[in-house]
Amino acid sequence: MSATVNFKGNPIHLIGTPLQPGSIAPPSTVVTKDLQEKVIGLPSGKKQIIIAVPSLDTGVCEKETKVFNEKVQNLSNVEVFVISMDLPFAQKRFCESFNIANLTVASDFRYRDMEKWGIVIAEGPLKGCLARVIFIVNTDGKISYTQVVPEIAQEPDYDDVLKNI
Repeated sequence: MSATVNFKGNPIHLIGTPLQPGSIAPPSTVVTKDLQEKVIGLPSGKKQIIIAVPSLDTGVCEKETKVFNEKVQNLSNVEVFVISMDLPFAQKRFCESFNIANLTVASDFRYRDMEKWGIVIAEGPLKGCLARVIFIVNTDGKISYTQVVPEIAQEPDYDDVLKNI
């Protein structure tokens, strides 16, 4: 059974169900704006905040990325990733346009590994994009926090994410 979220008030299914706290984060390869492959989800010496968004080319995703870029600038021992299906070339232009420097923006276009996390949209106009979901992965590679934003067209609860780091 797959999970659902809403897009402009209409329910849409995801491929699978978003991983919940206590789950082991599946190692996933994403491609950075500089075309470098990066594996997220692995145990490391740092916590990871993985922020999935449908597309940086929308107002809500743009704002969310800018807000997190600002809010995480003073965090230590934390890696922050914004993941979308946008191509790295577009992500690079986005980061340059808005001075995004405090987090890593990357794409799941090559391997589509975020399906392992249960957050790929299965139907509707955003089919194939990622739902708006935030995970925190602890240093042992386990998910310690999941926020599934129930309405894709709305921003997440930033404060709740930050207090759970």
